[in-house]
Amino acid sequence: MTADLTLRRGVPGDEGAVLGLFDRAVEWLVSQGFTGQWGEQPWSGQPRRRALAAEWCGGDGAWFAEADGTPVGFLGVGEAIDHVPPAEVPELYVRALVTCREPAARGAGRVLLEHAVALARQQGVEQVRVDCYAGNGGRLVAFYESCGFTRVGGFTVGETWAGALLTRPTAVRHWMR
Repeated sequence: MTADLTLRRGVPGDEGAVLGLFDRAVEWLVSQGFTGQWGEQPWSGQPRRRALAAEWCGGDGAWFAEADGTPVGFLGVGEAIDHVPPAEVPELYVRALVTCREPAARGAGRVLLEHAVALARQQGVEQVRVDCYAGNGGRLVAFYESCGFTRVGGFTVGETWAGALLTRPTAVRHWMR
């Protein structure tokens, strides 16, 4: 972890911080001409997205990276989501990862992903999986690969949202199944 970032567990009531991070991410993506990942509208204005943020913060898989007490990144981990194939081995699934673009957030995504791997090891599971948007020239896929994940497949949600599925082993093995 970088010296300037700290991690804290998310709690009910933190959904405003999650939505703020996603709103800023959407604003930046739109400013770059990238609207395919999360659209053009702020998450805070979408009831489905607000409910999702509340769900993440209501469980025990919500984590924030903070710089000087301000959230600069969010990680939500738990069970895999419906649009990906079931895991073949015990896993922890990254349900959400978002960071802001401010300099204080530099490295927050990597720190949060390493935390997910550490949590998976503590739980004794064999892998961490994540899905991400595969558009925009595969930039997000390349980021996850640079964090030790390997692309294991792709999928489409609806007619146009292209996704990639990636995995990272935790070095925990269950020899007897």
